[in-house]
Parts: sequence; C-alpha cells; structure tokens
Amino acid sequence: MNRSRIPALLAAAIPLICVSQAAGQQACRPTLAFAEVQFSEMQPSTLERKWTAVVSVDASRCAANSAGSFQVVFSRLKEIGPDLEFREQFTWRPPSVTVAVDFAADEAVERYWIANITPCPCAR
Repeated sequence: MNRSRIPALLAAAIPLICVSQAAGQQACRPTLAFAEVQFSEMQPSTLERKWTAVVSVDASRCAANSAGSFQVVFSRLKEIGPDLEFREQFTWRPPSVTVAVDFAADEAVERYWIANITPCPCAR
C-alpha cells in the first residue's frame, strides 16, 4: 500500500471507531409532560403576565440522580405586532420542575410544547 494513503485511511477510520463506542453506551430519555399550566393576570406594576407550568418528569429509565435540559417552545400572539415562535431552556429533575416565562400585557400564548430533551444515562 502506498504510504501516502495510510494517514488518510487512519483519519477516516477514527471517527467510525468513536461512533461505534458511543453507540455502545445506551442513552435514555425521561418523559416530560405538562401537569399544571397557568397564565396570571397582568401585574400593574410591570405590565406583565406570567406563564407558569409544572412539568412532570418520569425519569424511571434514567440512572439515579439524573438531570438534564429541555426547551419549551412557544407560539406567541401579540395584539400589535407579529406573532412569534421562540424557545426557553430549562433544567429537568425528577419528579417535577416549575417553569415560568414573562409576557407583556398585550401578548398571549397560542401554543406551547416540549422539545430537545437531553438524554440521560440508562438505569442498570
């Protein structure tokens, strides 16, 4: 084999070896769900409303003391201005976590959902 090809073959093989090792380690994901959702009245002092939710975390497939991050995606409606989709990042920990986001008085939440839940080490 030509000596100039050996470094190229090694460079191509190393990522495959790393992927194979990573695939051998099992990763699980907790199940997250909205349990309680509220939208407060406008606070006169700040002219804001607070959206809060309790997110239940079923991490029974995860190793003990696991935690990670997740996003809540919002579709926001605004009286005067464009509607907007945005994401807020939070940390999950069993058995539940309370999350909150402030909105202006002229804004409302059209929809919301959970996305990008980080995996956790699987329980043995």
